Amino acid sequence: MPLAARIDEYGKPAWIALMVLGFIIFWPLGLALLAFIIWSGRMGWKSGSCGWRDGHARMGGRGTWWTPPTSGNRAFDEYREETLKRLEQEQSEFKDFLDRLRFAKDKTEFDQFMAERRNRPAEPKDVTPPQQN
Repeated sequence: MPLAARIDEYGKPAWIALMVLGFIIFWPLGLALLAFIIWSGRMGWKSGSCGWRDGHARMGGRGTWWTPPTSGNRAFDEYREETLKRLEQEQSEFKDFLDRLRFAKDKTEFDQFMAERRNRPAEPKDVTPPQQN
C-alpha cells in the first residue's frame, strides 16, 4: 500500500499534521507537502473547482485578470460594458457631489465662526489702578 493511501486512511488531520511536521523539520519539505496536498485535492478541493483554473475554464481560455471574460453573447457583453461605464461615471459624479457638499458645510461652519468672532464684544483689559497705602 502506498504511503499516501495509508495517510488518507487517517484523513485530513493526518495530512495537516504531516505538513506541520514537515515545516518544523525542514521548511522546504513542509512547502512541498502543502503543494502536494493542494494539487492532489487531499483537502476536499477538486482539481479545477477553485482558483484560477475554474475562472480560466469559465472564460473558455479567454480574458485576463484585468479584463472580464466574455459571456459568448455579444449583446450582453456590450450591455454589461455600457452599464459598467455608466456606473463608474455615476460614482465619479457622486464623489464630486460629496466633495462639494463637504466644502459647503466647512465653509458655512467657518463663516459662522468668523461672524461670532467679529460680533464678540471686546474683552476689557484688566486695568486696576495701583493701590496706595
